[in-house]
Amino acid sequence: MNGWLDRWRQDHVLSRVVKNSGYLFTSNVISALLSILTANLLGVRVFGVLGIVISTVSNVNRLLSFRMGDVVVKYMGDHVARDEKQAAAAVVKASALTEGITSLLAYAVLAALAPLAARHLADDPSTLPLFLIYGLSILSNITTETATGVLQVGGHYRSQALVNLVQSVATAAIIVYAYFSQTGLITVLIAYLAGKMILGLAPIVLAIYWLPRMLGNDWIKAPMSLLPPRGEFIRFSLSTNFSSTINMIARDSEVLWVGYFFSPLEAGYFKTALAIINLVVMPITPFISTTYPEITRAVAKLKWARLRRLLGRVTMISSAWTGAVAVGLLLFGRPVLFQNWDILGRTMHIYRPEFLPAFPVLMILLVGFGFANILFWNRPLLLALGRAGVPLRVGFWGMVIKVALAFLLLPAAGYLTEAWLLSGYFVFTVGLIIWQGFRTLQKAEAAAPQPAV
Repeated sequence: MNGWLDRWRQDHVLSRVVKNSGYLFTSNVISALLSILTANLLGVRVFGVLGIVISTVSNVNRLLSFRMGDVVVKYMGDHVARDEKQAAAAVVKASALTEGITSLLAYAVLAALAPLAARHLADDPSTLPLFLIYGLSILSNITTETATGVLQVGGHYRSQALVNLVQSVATAAIIVYAYFSQTGLITVLIAYLAGKMILGLAPIVLAIYWLPRMLGNDWIKAPMSLLPPRGEFIRFSLSTNFSSTINMIARDSEVLWVGYFFSPLEAGYFKTALAIINLVVMPITPFISTTYPEITRAVAKLKWARLRRLLGRVTMISSAWTGAVAVGLLLFGRPVLFQNWDILGRTMHIYRPEFLPAFPVLMILLVGFGFANILFWNRPLLLALGRAGVPLRVGFWGMVIKVALAFLLLPAAGYLTEAWLLSGYFVFTVGLIIWQGFRTLQKAEAAAPQPAV
């Protein structure tokens, strides 16, 4: 037993991933708990409207996002690993320019679509200003994906954690004020907008600070001719955009789908269940951004044994956490989360009993999210191996099947059916991506000699 623990302690790659993930996890706790306070302040229906506004703005932004953070981690990371600083700088410049243009376009698209969203999703045309106000978060995130990719390549996770902590505290302060002053939805929306603006602008400032130290003071002068082959670079960027769009439609728009097929009330149940799910996956979520650069480094240096060891150990960690939480929610979730308690003559609760219909949604979603949580590295592995098109194709066909079934079955089958469709989507797509990932890894190992670990 001690030998097993010693080997894990001596695994410097795993230690770096766990430490960096810890920085991000610690700073995310406040944000997750704020959802509970907000839900109890607004009530189920208005909480659903809040979810519809935030999801609409986020999804319009994703629609025109090329996930330039993935591009930066892949190409800048490769060049930094080979000490090609000017080529790495060219990647950063091209990524920032692309992201800046698409962010401006995204806000224009949001302004055009907001009246339709207010009328058909929120069921209330008077909510139109809420979409436009929260849409300012798109402009504050004008090159944030690029900046975040730079910070990930440089290993500056402590800085990211500090940014997350500052935005969490700022958001919390405004929401607590709204809770005690009972000022309602508009104040809560401003709280989330303030947090998004901090999350958007601070990484840009940090990246500007770190880039000269990482790539030299003349990084801004790097010629664009040092970019990877134009076709390859564009294909990778487009594939990450299409992948983001597929995820947006298939898995990140549940509140909008439920609002469209049913009402903001059912959307409120889904937003509540998803908020609890976020607490479940929160300790593992930082592993995605911290593991990806390590996977990329291992692939770039042909360190196959190191890569397999890393994947095995992070999977054991994610399995242990996910399994323990799933059992706890199954046994104790209903009474702990959705019932009133009498403590010293005072009625206490986490979520008011009116949120109880969210519990069966939570249990169904736990199946799919749990599976994806355990195998969270499925897509980063294929990206690092240069197979960005595989997750795209798998996700596309999974999306087509899920959306077709939604229009076929909803709303006659009830809103719980949407939860089953989402869980099924996760199991189907993640399973296929993992299978393809290991096939590609085996071929790569066979094609290249393995150097010493």
